[in-house]
Amino acid sequence: MTKTTPIYVLRTINAPIDKVWQYTQEPSLHEQWDVRFSRITYDDVQQGTRQTFTYERRISPFFTVRGTGETKGTHEKKTGEKTSSLQFGTDHPLSPIVQGSGYWQYIPRANETVFLTQYDYTPRFGRLIDALFRPVLGWATALSFDVLARWLEQGERPAMQYRRFFSYWLLMLCFCFVWLYQGIVPKLIGQHPLEIDMLVALSPLSVPAAITAIQWVGLLEVIIALLFIVRRCQRLLLIGQIVLFPVLTISAIVAAPHVATDPFNVVAFNVALWCMSIVAFLLQKDCPTASTCQRKRGN
Repeated sequence: MTKTTPIYVLRTINAPIDKVWQYTQEPSLHEQWDVRFSRITYDDVQQGTRQTFTYERRISPFFTVRGTGETKGTHEKKTGEKTSSLQFGTDHPLSPIVQGSGYWQYIPRANETVFLTQYDYTPRFGRLIDALFRPVLGWATALSFDVLARWLEQGERPAMQYRRFFSYWLLMLCFCFVWLYQGIVPKLIGQHPLEIDMLVALSPLSVPAAITAIQWVGLLEVIIALLFIVRRCQRLLLIGQIVLFPVLTISAIVAAPHVATDPFNVVAFNVALWCMSIVAFLLQKDCPTASTCQRKRGN
């Protein structure tokens, strides 16, 4: 087997080790916070320290990946540190994973618990596909650890956290699409006459100069669109939209008053985007994120 880089995730959780252990070892609790699984079921028979289980990840109403696993045992040190190891695998032909193994480790520190995992697996579709899938799986693991931490620390159930997370990112993708479309179609490709007329009306530019300026504005809008998928830029971009959209709306009406009465006009469009920006700004404050986790050893 070609050597691969194991997935490693560490999150310090402000909760006692026994509680972290409970929320990660009981299937009914585990399946709530771990986005990698839709359902985890322990088999009835337990052989000593070994426990077999089945898991599911529902991708769509028509596509569910099912697999099996086995906890191989638990080791506990005198310091209270615990380690739980397991094996897992699936024969589903569309699963990127054939089989794998790893461990969870729990390290108590005062009122906190360092919770970490490391695992690796045999990819089904070769190195190229795995080079795309492995970072996503690592990110999903880190996101899940953060959801768990927020559940234990703040008491917010995972379902509410994921609802806010996916709502927030749906808005980010929407903003990305809007800026990308507005930058490419009416500015870089077409140089729409209305865009040129409004710029000429609001500035001292001639028509040829306005055409060039519109193209540069289009390029800027494409850059803004791409920045909307960068987490660290989103807060500033949302503040900018909240301030900018009323200004753009008023400027458009001043430059071309008829746009306010056109079907699907700029007033309705910008007001909708302005309201969406406010909602996204409120959502992003407590949105779970994989960035709170350590993803490499020694960081």
